[in-house]
Amino acid sequence: MRGPLVVMAHWRTTEAALGDVLAHVAELRAASLAEPGCLGYDVFRAIDAPDTLLLLERYRDAAALESHRQSPHYAALVVGRIVPLLAERRVEVLQAREPG
Repeated sequence: MRGPLVVMAHWRTTEAALGDVLAHVAELRAASLAEPGCLGYDVFRAIDAPDTLLLLERYRDAAALESHRQSPHYAALVVGRIVPLLAERRVEVLQAREPG
């Protein structure tokens, strides 16, 4: 894939784990924004489902996304701490395309 990529990570946790997940996500966001290939990292919380988060991440290209996924902070925070606290996880990778 060429060009910028957008990652939409849909995470649902439990009410009991929400505080821990939010704390880990804050740490993850800061570390991710320090990566040279990360163009943006926003975290949204659903108004009607407060245990549901949407992470909207932007990366320069596929290599930058792969570098993010191989980073020590991804392994420690996402794989090691966050995923075990999630009830549901869905990740989409998107790239802009010209219509037609």
